[in-house]
Amino acid sequence: MGENGSASRVPRLNESDEWGILNERVLFLVFECLKWDIQTLGRTATVNRRLHALTRRLLWRELCIYRAPRMISTLMEGSSSSQILGGWLALAKLLYFCGGCESTRNLRLSHPSPGHFVESSRFSKTSGQSFLSKSCRGDVLYVSDPCEHAAEGGRQNDVGIYRGVFRSFMKSRTRECLLRKQVKFEEEKRCPYCGTRMWSMTAAQLIPRKSAARRLGSRDDALEYFVCLNGHLHGACWLVPLSSDEEELCSSSSDGEENGSHIRDPHYPC
Repeated sequence: MGENGSASRVPRLNESDEWGILNERVLFLVFECLKWDIQTLGRTATVNRRLHALTRRLLWRELCIYRAPRMISTLMEGSSSSQILGGWLALAKLLYFCGGCESTRNLRLSHPSPGHFVESSRFSKTSGQSFLSKSCRGDVLYVSDPCEHAAEGGRQNDVGIYRGVFRSFMKSRTRECLLRKQVKFEEEKRCPYCGTRMWSMTAAQLIPRKSAARRLGSRDDALEYFVCLNGHLHGACWLVPLSSDEEELCSSSSDGEENGSHIRDPHYPC
């Protein structure tokens, strides 16, 4: 059995007359042996139309399940379909990729901070509750720890970039609030994971600033995040510098975070 308990789990695959790499079972076992390497999977999807379709239908989902089984199980609770809002490719990107950030109306950066693959990410629905307003606390939201980017332009504080995903966003209280408030989409903002339009949670006045800032290690006036049509969250903040003692305390307390999914892959340096 693999590191997340799913390496020996073979899903029900379509019977096929194809042979070799085009056979679903063969391809599944190949990627199981490769520990679902995302870059190899991405290259495979570009070989031809058949592999692209097979990858889109099956393999991105299996990669997400392999990397974050508890998180995916929770996100799929109550769903009668094997599909997820926004698609499995978008969720795979969210699990593996820090989307970077640019200046917004409420968070000014001297230079854009580029996106990149991440070595390790910890997503937690306990943390997600800190990002929901009181009227939306019934929603399930997974949020990552902030990815630290060195500040430029003489600032001492680093930029923290974080990401997340809602369960059943179409039925969520957050979406209901956004529609009821008639919040407009951001003109030039697109989701870095699925490409759809995004709402500013600052403009919607749906950010519980104190709890979100406390969870991120930021000031409550120095954070912002957006939510897209498919329920992907993308945000940034100015991180408050920690002392060495505080860093050690945060590290030890986050190791056993309840309801979290820790994702690590040595192939990708941060």
